[in-house]
Amino acid sequence: MSGTRGSGTVFFSRCTMRCLYCQNHPWSQEGQGRSGDAGWLARILAEVRAAGCHNWNLVSPTPWWPWILEALEAAVRNGARLPVVVNTSGFESLDTLRALEGVADVYLTDLRYARAGSAAEGSDAERYVDVARAALGEMWRQVGPLETEADGVARRGTICRVLVLPGRAEEAVESLRWLAETVGAGIAVSVMAQYTPLYQARSRPPWDRGVTPEEYGQVTDAVDGLGFGTGWVQEWGQPAPEGLLGCEMAPA
Repeated sequence: MSGTRGSGTVFFSRCTMRCLYCQNHPWSQEGQGRSGDAGWLARILAEVRAAGCHNWNLVSPTPWWPWILEALEAAVRNGARLPVVVNTSGFESLDTLRALEGVADVYLTDLRYARAGSAAEGSDAERYVDVARAALGEMWRQVGPLETEADGVARRGTICRVLVLPGRAEEAVESLRWLAETVGAGIAVSVMAQYTPLYQARSRPPWDRGVTPEEYGQVTDAVDGLGFGTGWVQEWGQPAPEGLLGCEMAPA
């Protein structure tokens, strides 16, 4: 996503989930941000393009799609065009995703949980597993496997993040196995060890600790064993990527 010039991330207020460990909780759950209309967002998108970013990376955009679509149309009409990245937790309705066919170039999604109890406890989203898996199937149908430019920057396709959660490494393995058996090991995966106990997680065992090397090793072994060959495996203890251009947005 970031390449050499950065990913033009635009964070939207509110979210389809309520994760107790969310690092973006001021926006996602508390509604902080700046208010504006579709024209204002179109200007932000144009500024992101003028800054040289590789893409428009829309983070948790779901509640605001009518305004976002209007802004995208205006930006393109005025000569600005970049690949559209839909950056989502995966807790998305099929109707919403079908409405985005032809708009989304890259889906950057999650398979966060493999069990309903964990999804309910961690994100107040008991139906997450079935919903996110169905959503990923629709994303794959629309844009397929990852395609990159000559410099390695994504231009189209599906990327699935698997964030390893404390005490739930087996679920991450289950998600990888489901991917391999259902979509195929050709899908690009991003396996991450960067879980940090933030927000409400600080006082909720086992959410109040990081992932151990043993837990993470269980997941990385599965990546190799299941034959995934496209994507990224974060080194244990490595910090989250930096260098993204961010713009906060909370529509009026």
